[in-house]
Amino acid sequence: MKYDFDAPVERGGTYSSKWKTSGDELPMWVADMDFKVAPEILEALQKRLDNGVFGYSYVPQEWSEAICSWWSRRHDVKFDPSWLIFCTGVIPIISSAVRKFTSVGDKIVIQSPVYHVFYRSIENNGRVALANELAYDGRGYDIDFTDLEEKLADPLTTMFILCNPHNPVGKIWSEEKLAKIGELCAKHGVLVISDEIHCDITSPSKNYVPFIRASETCKNISITCVSPTKAFNIAGLQSSTAVVPNPKLRAKMAKAINDDEVGEGNAFSCIAAIAAFEQGEAWLDEMREYVEQNRKIVSDFLQNELPQIRLVEQDATYLLWLDCREICDDASDFHKFLRQKAGLWLNDGNAYRGAEKCFLRLNIATQRSRVLEGLKRLKSGALAYAKSRE
Repeated sequence: MKYDFDAPVERGGTYSSKWKTSGDELPMWVADMDFKVAPEILEALQKRLDNGVFGYSYVPQEWSEAICSWWSRRHDVKFDPSWLIFCTGVIPIISSAVRKFTSVGDKIVIQSPVYHVFYRSIENNGRVALANELAYDGRGYDIDFTDLEEKLADPLTTMFILCNPHNPVGKIWSEEKLAKIGELCAKHGVLVISDEIHCDITSPSKNYVPFIRASETCKNISITCVSPTKAFNIAGLQSSTAVVPNPKLRAKMAKAINDDEVGEGNAFSCIAAIAAFEQGEAWLDEMREYVEQNRKIVSDFLQNELPQIRLVEQDATYLLWLDCREICDDASDFHKFLRQKAGLWLNDGNAYRGAEKCFLRLNIATQRSRVLEGLKRLKSGALAYAKSRE
């Protein structure tokens, strides 16, 4: 490999949320990576840093050109530059859309278990989260379309927030299923907000389908949220894009972002995004290969050393969804035990509000030595937890 993902990176003293730990805790929870950013991005940032003046910035044409080029060659979909609206983050886009396109008391459909901040965007704004529970067969997840249509048909349902690929279950939705979602939402007059922030972190042999590529209907009834921040580990630089082909929706979305004052980047946000999309492809592909090997190590370990915990089938993200039903009755209790007794900090699956209560989320975007140490702690913690319940 050209890039060294095994190289240790000390994140203490950087005000890292992930590494705000105590003692010898090993954090494998929040969705950022422990890998250094691609040197091509660092070089672009250093050049800007060397200028020494960090005043207000505008969004340059190069930003939209870089995004359009990336989605064309990586994901076979053509964006018109006029569709793109800069925003400081995907969640700010979603929260602004909730406020602009729905009313207090409206219902917004989500597919649980799902990224927990969706609930905050909905409920903090006085709307109601309506769960279309994903169907779990013991191996992976799928969409219950009968239940989905019932939820969309509710007269108070005005928005559907899609996670594509899905966090935390790692599912890549097929073109056919995305098109069906679009048809149902159009039938019932429901706007689709598609969060596609994890789209570039698929298994090396897998590709995701952008929602707006699935059909003309999908294209016309949706706002898509994309960003380089997850794939290139630059979340702290606050850069994302609302992609809105429909001109009426686009005008309202632009106004929402402007009204909420989340449409101005910092001195580094656009520079990092441009460098990522124009020069970061080789780094991204190697990172995906490295993470895939980490995933295989976890899968083999669980099968051979800890079969009581099952790895849910998935094709995207560096976040593994662990089925712990043979270990615990409540993931919150098991999660707390692992952190306190084994020093392993994962995500409590109950935060994602699925029907099943016994899942944990494990972040494997870290050096292999840490993955191996995390597995060691997971096994010792699981065995100690089982013994404590005897």
